[in-house]
Amino acid sequence: MSEIFDTDVIVIGAGLAGVTAARELGTRGVDTIVLEARDRLGGRLFTEKRLGKYLELGGNWMHWTQPHVWAEVTRYGLEADRLARAEETFWFANGEVCKGDLPGFMQLIDPGMEALVGNAGKLLPRPDLVADSEDFKEADQLTLQQALDALELSDDERQANEAAWVGHCNGPLDQVGYSAALRWTAATSGAWKVMHEASSVYRLKEGNDQLVKSIAGDIKGEIRLNTPVTKIEHDAEGVSVTVEGGETLRARKAILTAPLNILHELDIAPELSEVKREASQTGTASQGVKLWMRVKGPIKPFFAYSTKDHPLSVVRTEFVGEEDAVLVSFGADASRIDVTSIEDAQKALSVWRDDIEILELAAHDWNEDQYAKETWLINRPLAYSQSQAELQRPEGNLHLASGDIANLWAGFFDGAIESGLRVAREVSEQL
Repeated sequence: MSEIFDTDVIVIGAGLAGVTAARELGTRGVDTIVLEARDRLGGRLFTEKRLGKYLELGGNWMHWTQPHVWAEVTRYGLEADRLARAEETFWFANGEVCKGDLPGFMQLIDPGMEALVGNAGKLLPRPDLVADSEDFKEADQLTLQQALDALELSDDERQANEAAWVGHCNGPLDQVGYSAALRWTAATSGAWKVMHEASSVYRLKEGNDQLVKSIAGDIKGEIRLNTPVTKIEHDAEGVSVTVEGGETLRARKAILTAPLNILHELDIAPELSEVKREASQTGTASQGVKLWMRVKGPIKPFFAYSTKDHPLSVVRTEFVGEEDAVLVSFGADASRIDVTSIEDAQKALSVWRDDIEILELAAHDWNEDQYAKETWLINRPLAYSQSQAELQRPEGNLHLASGDIANLWAGFFDGAIESGLRVAREVSEQL
């Protein structure tokens, strides 16, 4: 007598990886139920109206060099656009604030960037695959700070390069793996300026949540919001998933899309492999902050870099009006600034601009979010080499998918979609 299942596949999490996997399985005739703990779709993609604008409290940018996400933009006829162009740029050199334009700053950091990541395409010629070269593994042993310190840069060049990378990595550079910088740049074939643009310029004009809503709209199965999973049990025949309230659902397979930092906290039996658990317990290096500010206008759109030692390392203008403007900022360590305190934010902003008045703030604390406990994926040294392949390996009928374990653009929308596509194909082929 064959076992009775509630569905073919249970997808745990309705972020981009989860909804992509569920949509793809549906097109292959596989029945799914998507379980999402939050009251919304998207996971770390989080668009919400704050400060009079639709702000991206989570993931922000995308680009046509990111193939998986751009295919979805094209598929659904979504409109991507850039926001305010910086008319002036501020940065630190020898302890003093310099003022110029963005091309001037890019020229300043170019020698350091080329020396640091110019060989990324050679070290990682196929960033869409799990790297196994000895040269890349050797580079993966270094922190990004160690790699920067090994370069012969002047103080002003070093400070400027550090500030740029803190903005990218959202974590302390002495905890960030050098491989993180190499992987991102390898995704643009070693062209660091393209990588810089791909990671910081274009977003969906009507809000990035249009992407996850469009994909979810094509899911043939059921999506249950406000449904936290409390236990996952898997065996040779299938997977049982218990949700808050006590209901247990049974499926032939399950796809778990939780962020890396919370995997080890989940009640899973049999437990995940030792490598997976250790990778989760060690955690990612991404522990920074993203803070939105509405400021009194009018102002010229600007871009500003401080140093890795400041609470906010990068600030840029995103929206400009006649009477106000909205800035987005990033810092490497969320504990160094209170994102609810205008006084703290004003002090942090004043290192460049003491002529701007902050009116309101908006942020989401991803480090304290129980369903994330991290911002975007940035590996520590050796984490990629030691765990990437294992994190992609299924545990019997339990499969993992997440932007955290993607190959090409890990930590981006593109990586989440890549991972969802890959796992959906693997699951459907096994079924």
